[in-house]
Amino acid sequence: MANPTITRRRNVLALFQGYAERALADGVAPKGLEQAFAASLQISPSMWSQIKSARPIGDKLARQIEILSGKAPGWMDEVHGTAALTPSEKGFLDLSLRAWRNTNSTGRKQLRAYVAAVAESGASSEQQSTSQASAPH
Repeated sequence: MANPTITRRRNVLALFQGYAERALADGVAPKGLEQAFAASLQISPSMWSQIKSARPIGDKLARQIEILSGKAPGWMDEVHGTAALTPSEKGFLDLSLRAWRNTNSTGRKQLRAYVAAVAESGASSEQQSTSQASAPH
């Protein structure tokens, strides 16, 4: 079962990506898009910044986001299709592919081991921040 904190964060980031893409296509300047998105969700820019990094999205805020985004109740808790890659993600994948193709078997094993270790430590960090944020203080 997917971690609800991660699922909600991914979903709200996908909402922001769609919001930003529509705004940019309409000729809106990039500056201020994050603040405008936060305002559309009736949250402060500071809260939006915290949500993007580590703050868990509680049930009340998840329902608020769904209502203000025109999504069905529970949408924030569901895993949706993979979002389009950002330019930095595409750049990373291109770089990774070039590294993979330009090395031998030993180098590929090292690359795979390194990426797996980073992915695991990232998952552990995400779980730790989630458990710390939800632990009683």
